[in-house]
Parts: sequence; structure tokens; C-alpha cells
Amino acid sequence: MNKADLTKRPAEVASMFDEVSAHYDRMNTVLSAGNDHLWRIATTRAIDPRPGELVLDVAAGTGTSSAAIATFGAHVVAADFSAGMIEVGKARQAGNPRVEFVQADATDLPFGDDEFDAVTISFGLRNIVQPKKALAEFFRVTKPGGRVVICEFSTPPLAAVRAAYYGYLQFGMPIVARLASSNAEAYEYLMDSIRAWPSQPTLAGWLRDAGYERVAYRNLTAGIVALHRGHKPGRAIDGKTS
Repeated sequence: MNKADLTKRPAEVASMFDEVSAHYDRMNTVLSAGNDHLWRIATTRAIDPRPGELVLDVAAGTGTSSAAIATFGAHVVAADFSAGMIEVGKARQAGNPRVEFVQADATDLPFGDDEFDAVTISFGLRNIVQPKKALAEFFRVTKPGGRVVICEFSTPPLAAVRAAYYGYLQFGMPIVARLASSNAEAYEYLMDSIRAWPSQPTLAGWLRDAGYERVAYRNLTAGIVALHRGHKPGRAIDGKTS
């Protein structure tokens, strides 16, 4: 069994996700008590995909989020570092012409400048060894006037909620992972990475440093998860200024 650690060496992270790819979506639903569906709906609404748009979904995994975005008529490039995730995703989305899978490193994206109307990543930014470099790449490939949407585990602002949540991460999640997962050690990394991840204002600052404007965030599920949004300065494709 492979377990990455907080050094987040890319090969180890990719190998870990390769091993859990077949049951990844089911485990997300189990561990989040079904909230992953609600978070996906909120993220898709924040992206606001439109017919004919080109959307980059980074760390797309098996393409569950990509398929949700594509239902609104956008073409979605589902990029992931894990070959195993892409293999499962291609099989599941084989009949979906609006979802295209590409193996890619988030810190060195194989796309041109100003290519995408929107760039999004859900629960993947904290797994990248150089998240600020990834945000710079997101900015590079976003069209002027385009937008970025990040859904990520975060820091609950209320002390009582934070204590209960961290208690679940430390004691509850390992039990559930041992019962339901073929690689429980991978979910130990999940717990470690969540607790080490910076707060909402810090990530908002990183987005501004990358060049995005109109940066804002809102908490979901009492701040267990946060949605961050930003816009690339310039003129949007429809002629409206951003």
C-alpha cells in the first residue's frame, strides 16, 4: 500500500491515488456523509459553465465533477496527474463527448496561454507540492475576463465546530477508512493534509498574488469546506469587461 506524506512528492501522491482510483468516489461519499454531492453542486454553480465554453478541471480524478460541469453545455478538459484515475474516468465517461481526459502536472500545464474560460480544482490543491506555482499556471491558462473556482477543505471558523471536525479526522475517519477502503493509509494522509492546509484568508491571498481580482470565498458546511473564486483581469470573450 502507498501512503504519501506532507512532502507531497508527486510520484508518491500519484501512486497513492492510482491505488484508490476504483473506489475513490464511493469513499468520498462515505467519508463526507454524502456532503460531497452538495459541495459538487455548489462548485458547479460557482463556475457558472455556459454552452460553448472551455473549462479546465484540474485534479479531476475520475471526472465526476467534470461531468457535472459538462451538463451545462461546456466542454471540459479533465486533467489529473494520476494515470489510474484517468483510466477509471475514461471508462466511466466513455459516452460523454463533452469530457476530455488529459494526464497533466498542475504546476506545468500542457496548455497555451489564455486558453480556458474557467479553471477549477476540487479537493486537489492541497495535494500539490507547490500550490502557488499551480495557481500561477491556472492564471496563465485562464482567458482575460475568465474565472477560477477552488473547492477545498478549510478551517471551520467556530471553535466548537473546529474541535468536533478535527476529532472526526483524528478518530472517526481512520475507523471508517479501515472498514470501507482497500488503502486506509491513504486516508491517513488525507487527514494530515487537511489539518496542515492554510486558512481561507491565506488561500485568498495566494489567489491575489497570482494575479486574480475580485477574489472572494464562502464557507460550506460550517467552514469544513470553502469555495474560493477570482477573475483574471481583462476583457471577457463576450465583450464585457471583467
